[in-house]
Amino acid sequence: MAQFKRTLITTALPYANGPLHIGHLAGVYVPADIYARYLRSKKEDVLLIGGSDEHGVPITLKAKNEGITPQDVVDKFHNLIKESFEKLGISFDIYSRTTSPVHHETASEFFRKMYNDGKFIEKITEQYYDQENGQFLADRYITGTCPRCGYEKAYGDQCESCGTSLSPTELINPTSMISGNKPVLKETKHWYLPLDQYEPWLKKWILEDHKEWKPNVYGQCKSWLDSGLQPRAVTRDLDWGVPVPVEGTEGKVLYVWFDAPIGYISATKELTPDWEKYWKDPETRLLHFIGKDNIVFHCIIFPCMLKAEGSFILPDNVPANEFLNLENDKISTSRNWAVWLHEYLEDFPGKEDVLKYVLTANAPESKDNDFTWKDFQSRNNNELVAVLGNFVNRVLVLTHKYFNGEVQAVTQLLPYDEQALAAIKEIRKETEKSLESFRFREAQKNAMDLARLGNKYLADEEPWKIFKTNPDRVKTILNVCLQITANLTIVLDPFLPYSMQKLRSYLNFEKQEWQRLGESDLLSAGHKINKPGLLFEKIDDDTIEKQLQKLLNTKMENELKNNASQPAKESIDFDDFGKMDIRAGTILEAEKVPKTRKLLKLKIDTGIDKRTVVSGIAEYYKPEELIGRQVSILVNLEPKKLRGIESKGMILCAENADGTLSIVAPDQKVDNGAEIK
Repeated sequence: MAQFKRTLITTALPYANGPLHIGHLAGVYVPADIYARYLRSKKEDVLLIGGSDEHGVPITLKAKNEGITPQDVVDKFHNLIKESFEKLGISFDIYSRTTSPVHHETASEFFRKMYNDGKFIEKITEQYYDQENGQFLADRYITGTCPRCGYEKAYGDQCESCGTSLSPTELINPTSMISGNKPVLKETKHWYLPLDQYEPWLKKWILEDHKEWKPNVYGQCKSWLDSGLQPRAVTRDLDWGVPVPVEGTEGKVLYVWFDAPIGYISATKELTPDWEKYWKDPETRLLHFIGKDNIVFHCIIFPCMLKAEGSFILPDNVPANEFLNLENDKISTSRNWAVWLHEYLEDFPGKEDVLKYVLTANAPESKDNDFTWKDFQSRNNNELVAVLGNFVNRVLVLTHKYFNGEVQAVTQLLPYDEQALAAIKEIRKETEKSLESFRFREAQKNAMDLARLGNKYLADEEPWKIFKTNPDRVKTILNVCLQITANLTIVLDPFLPYSMQKLRSYLNFEKQEWQRLGESDLLSAGHKINKPGLLFEKIDDDTIEKQLQKLLNTKMENELKNNASQPAKESIDFDDFGKMDIRAGTILEAEKVPKTRKLLKLKIDTGIDKRTVVSGIAEYYKPEELIGRQVSILVNLEPKKLRGIESKGMILCAENADGTLSIVAPDQKVDNGAEIK
């Protein structure tokens, strides 16, 4: 850290198409806030930058579905997100937005500089076009069957079932989400960032120069680089976003992945006229706090942009976290399976720090982790209340009871007292080491060890038993306890800022710098403390039961939604139906397709031939169970390659309400090749 004069911390820009949930907080914003508060307590020059990502197809889709404008959508959710961050206590120096004039200007300048320097390549490609609506379709406006796993509702950029990144032209049976029609391919011109040209530089910069990056970050980068990089489009055909600042490009905007990270720069520019020292001075340390779904953008693509532009520093570290689950289930905004921050703040007023504490204690730093309401209750009651709150309350109450709230001078330090005071410095050392390594879960535990130390010391010394016979000894015991308490307000401030502010008010004590952590005379003799209140309160079973019931209601609503029959599709005439050649067939062989979760390779006797069919039923049927089983197979479906295997047909399945599949077959044995009409 000594080689840097300042630190610039950026946090992933949340999409302004919905509220924040605990997954966002645990992955990005709570750890970033802890680190920024820690550096501020050391009096370092640090900025914490945030903002809303207000461009991109999810926003236009939401606007279209709700019959409002994209600006209406982003105004609503930007304000909700910003207000939620403020109430939780995420200490942004600025929380901006990518629809701001400063951002549009900054992103345009960035693109124009690269364009003028010849850093892009132009390509004319065929992209899907909705003839009925007269517009090119962004990736998320196209759905179809995933060529990897057979999931029938994959998007043009990703299959949310198997997680594979896709291009729209890879989809089987693509459909426009705007009109429901099959789109056509039409030529269009776009600019691309030739990532492949930066591959040698990236391999050295990441794989050789940044081996200290977290294993999950380093590993994902290495995987991408080993697979080889391809040029990536920086513009798209859309009417919502930053217009491409080149003549003759009407109807084209900067691709959201290109424009969004520039939002870090524009927000800094909005904050201070000295913005360049944070972005262009090599003595600035740039840190990106993100979730694992943003690793590639912040470790490979954005650095290539910065390198190509030529005047900006590169990130020193990207401490990305994995995902947080909820009650052993993946958080899902579409299923409303989440703990929404704005709702939490309404349901648990004054307990902002409790949420931050629990999310840090369960931080998904090296692997996905789980949030449960029972654990939330347990950590509050058994750690914050019973350990930290209990120690602080007893010390302050006893000081008022025996000495009228006045700090007493030490009469004589015994070896055990000296050990307790010396341990504070050791706790500081361990906490610092964890914080500097971005191990915030470990750092919080280390910091809480000071409260555990205080509790043990107080319980061992039992001043309430010896006050009548040895009041001088009690003066020393409570002085030691008060020094521990004062040190707690420093070491726990990055993690529990509201609570430590409250504790400082009880101690009648001003906020102290980190450098003073470990001192044994923070409170001088004669200092008067105020009457204490409860630092934390217990959370009862009824409160937790309400939250669990809310989730149960969500689950039931989802099941009802899934059980609702889909409306019938448009009518077709008999000739159209007659074009489908469906036969009875028998499965002769079955095996799993390697490196897939859902695919089985089947050999089927159709009565007219023996052919290979790839089917996405591996989660519901074991290969050995299928051999000899009759199925209904569409034999005249155009062949398609799935994971390098040519699939000639499709077996018919019924999709149940819970998403599981059941094979549709004759109810008694029939001849292979028998037509199903």
